[in-house]
Formats: sequence, C-alpha cells, structure tokens
Amino acid sequence: MELSDNAITVLRKRYLLKDASGNVTETPEEMFMRVARNIARAEEYYYSDPDFWADKYYNLMVNLKFLPNSPALMNAGKSIGQLAACFVLPVEDSMDSIFGTLKNAALILQSGGGTGFSFSRLRPKSDIVRSTGGMASGPVSFMKVFNTATEVIKQGGARRGANMGILRVDHPDILDFIRIKRRAGELQNFNISVAVTDAFMEALCRDGDYELMNPRDKSVSKKIRAKEVFDEIVESAWETGDPGVIFIDVINRANPTPHVGVIESTNPCGEQPLLPYEACVLGSINLGKYVLREGKGPVIDYKALAEDINTAVRFLDDAIDVNKYPLPAVEKMHKGNRKIGLGIMGWADMLILLGIPYNSKRAFSLAETLMKFFRDTARNSSVALAKERGVFPNFHGSIYDAPDMPMPRNATTTTIAPTGTLSIIADCSSGIEPLFAIAYKRVIMDTVLTEFNRYFLQCAKELSFYSDALISDINQRGTLRGIKGIPPKIKKLFRTAHEISYSDHVGMQASFQKFTDNAVSKTINLPANSKKEDVAKAYFLAYEKGCKGVTIFRYGTRKGTLVRFPDVD
Repeated sequence: MELSDNAITVLRKRYLLKDASGNVTETPEEMFMRVARNIARAEEYYYSDPDFWADKYYNLMVNLKFLPNSPALMNAGKSIGQLAACFVLPVEDSMDSIFGTLKNAALILQSGGGTGFSFSRLRPKSDIVRSTGGMASGPVSFMKVFNTATEVIKQGGARRGANMGILRVDHPDILDFIRIKRRAGELQNFNISVAVTDAFMEALCRDGDYELMNPRDKSVSKKIRAKEVFDEIVESAWETGDPGVIFIDVINRANPTPHVGVIESTNPCGEQPLLPYEACVLGSINLGKYVLREGKGPVIDYKALAEDINTAVRFLDDAIDVNKYPLPAVEKMHKGNRKIGLGIMGWADMLILLGIPYNSKRAFSLAETLMKFFRDTARNSSVALAKERGVFPNFHGSIYDAPDMPMPRNATTTTIAPTGTLSIIADCSSGIEPLFAIAYKRVIMDTVLTEFNRYFLQCAKELSFYSDALISDINQRGTLRGIKGIPPKIKKLFRTAHEISYSDHVGMQASFQKFTDNAVSKTINLPANSKKEDVAKAYFLAYEKGCKGVTIFRYGTRKGTLVRFPDVD
C-alpha cells in the first residue's frame, strides 16, 4: 500500500488492532482484509460468494478508492461489531426517557458512534412539574448532564465522544440555548443547532413576530420578534461557531418515510437527518482516484467511478446485515429503512487535477453534473439490489411507493460527510471542502501532524518555480497569497478556504445538496475579520438555495484541530 506518514500515524493510533498491552498487532492491509471479510459475510444470507465480494471490497479499500465510516474500520471483525457512525435518539419529557436515552447514548458512544438528540420536547425552565409541584429546569440543563456523561464515557470509548443537540426555534428556551456556548467551557462534547422552521423564516423576512410554543401542552408561551432571535443566532455563530442551523421543514419535505415518523435531529456533523432510533452507515469514494490524463487533457473516468459506486453501495447494504446493534430499537429502525450514505471525498483534489478553480462557475456546474451521476448510479445500484434481495421493509407508504417510481433496497443512498480522519488515511482533501491551507498542522489525539499539499509541490516542480525559500515562505503563511513568483493561474487553482467568499462556499454546498438524498456536511469558513452581516447573509443564501443546514466558522473563534503554520502550541 502507498500510505502517507500521517496516514500510518492515524491508523496506528486509532484503527489498527492492539493487544492487551497496547501494541499494534495488524498491518493496514490486514485491517482492510478484516473489514472486507466481515462485511462480505452478509453475502451468505443471499446465497452469493462471500470470498468473491471480500476480494472486491478489499481491493476498493486497499487502493484507497473507498473507505467506510470509522466505526466499521475500528470494529468490523471484533466482538463489539458496531459498524454505524450515525444515530439519533429520542428525548421525551420525562425523567425515565431522559435518563434512559442517556444510558442508550452511552452504549452508542462507547462503540464509536455519534449521537444526535432533539431536546425540543422537554418543557421549558420554570414550567410546572405537577407530579412534584416543583419547577422544570429546562432542556439546556439536561444537555449539561449529557455533556458531563459524555466526558466520562469517551475516556473508555473507541473514539472521541460526539453529540448533536438540537432545539426548535419556537421553543420558549431558545435564547438560552443559542447563547449557551458563549460561556467558555460549556457543552464541549456537543455541536448544537437551531431547528429553523419555514414559519420563522417567513416572519424574519417580513420583520414580524412568531409564536413560542410550550411543548408540554402546545400552548403559546409568547410572541417574539423573529429578528431578535436571528440576531442572537448570528452573534453566537460569529463569536463561537455555534449554533449551526438546520432547516427542519426542508429536511422533512425530503423525508423518504414520513409514515414512519418525523425527523427531529441529525448526527453530530449535520449530514445525516434521522428518525428517532434510526442509524446509518456511511462511506466515501475518493474522487482524486478517478481523474485520467489523456491526450486532450485530464478527464473524469466515469466508467470506473460507476463500477466502484456499485460495489460501495453493496458494501454498505451488507454492513447493515452484519452490524451488531447496541440497541434492539435501533436495529429495528435501521433494518426497516436500510438507510445508507455513500458520499465523496477528494473533491478539491479532483478540481486541481482537472485544472478548475474551486470557486468558479465550471466547478459549480461540475459539482451538479458529477453528483447527479453519483446519486443516479447509487440509486440504480440500490434498485438492482432490491431485485436480488427485496425492498426495504418500510417501503409501502414511502415516497417510492408510487407508480413509475424506482423500488430501492435503501430508503436513502447518498450523504456527504466531512471525512476528517478518513481523508488523512486516503491522503486526500476532506469531503467537498476546499483546501484548508497549503501548509498547516492538524491535531489528532494529541498528536500534531504536519500537512503540505502534495499537488502544489508537484505543480511547482513541473512548472519550475519550486525552491526551498518558497516552501519556507508557504510554511509561515499557510497560503500562496502575497508570495511572488507563483503564476496567477496557479494561485487561483490553489485558493484556500479563507480566500473563498461565503457565497461561493454556500453555492458549492447547494450544488451538491441538489442531488444528495440526505444532507451535506460543509463548513462555511470565514476569515477572522468577517463581519456579522456576512454570517446573516450566508444563512439567508443557504435557505434560498435549498440547503438542509449550514455551519459557519470564523477563523480563530475557538481552538480546533486545524491550525495554520506556525500557530501550534
């Protein structure tokens, strides 16, 4: 295998099997074979040849063309056997439900999964508790309990505990929720998002009021000016990066099984809306592997891409059958809808190899063309599997249960995930993000990894502007901006996240969302000197363009895992 030094470091720290003393006991190739054989066991259920498919799956992974989500790499073939990355658990308005959900979340987090919760059903603070005559403490207080528990659980878990906490914009405690992360140290194990409704957006556009509803009895708590709440969202996002926003009515209009339930929450990074007790297995295809150099210039190898999409869809469907679920209720829901989320990574790499700047009309157009091909191919693969294995059990009553509609094996097939550590293993750009920087350092499990874009190095050498002084300068700056001697065309091709406008960030997300079943994880990166008005405009633009959610991060607002040279502790 051709693995980068950083890939080997990450694999040894997080993925490869270890003995009781913590010593690594398998090679990367053995890890991929372990995963391939475990997933291919499902083929026995359908009277197919597991050895044939194990070889197919192994070759796809060992060539770094496709990688499944982290829990599959960590847990496949082990006694724990939990393969899904994304879970959503319900939180009802009772102590039994709240702490029952906390117990269930502990089991999921310990197995490497990420959990999402909507706290919108909990009565607001100071509301009456008739059984005791006391006063309710409200959803934010219970989120703090979940956060503290996660801090303990993650010490013995497979990877860092991750939660999504969501509150509807019409909950009476919405302002407390929006402001919570302005206080240092609060809810560090949570991403938080406001579930924004169409009614709120309509009130905001006409600068009107909207109603806050007590979830206990659906009574109107009070009316409040939409702009007051929106300004608080903008302030907190500008200051801390939280909360994000999910457009909950947009999400539910795309719910493939409305007869089964209403979607209230997503996984921790927002790309996977799920019903209560639902799970999803994810995987990503590395687009940089599908650019061919031909006589007339580089082209996308759509034939090879289609073949590997077919194999990856089968892999993810097999993963559902061999998965060892942490809860019976999750197994029932996941096997009922059989949601999978096949996505992409290496989008920025593909654009560079094709010679297309990230924030160009050609890039937006290609994003739509490519993702439509990707979605259609994945959906056709699922339809072919349904002919072989049957449709998902909750098919009747779903959006597909209509004349002339396809009959798929899976209620959803496509999702675009952030692919943080997976992209390190594959040595590619993450998800659909632009390059974060040409040179930077990344912190993974307290280890600092140095990154320098290999495509830029190759380009500099081929065009004869490479020098040690140039590399030293880029190491200090992180980007090409302000450096002399680099052709303008190359500077445009290697623009980084903070050199791209919020409107182009949103535009790229919307281009992919148009042809993605689930949602798209994409950070709207803003430079440190961005104004609050930029945040507000990004929210409006994302809603207008049909995004299912949006996350905004202004550089430097909080310490993260990605830092430019030389700003490392």
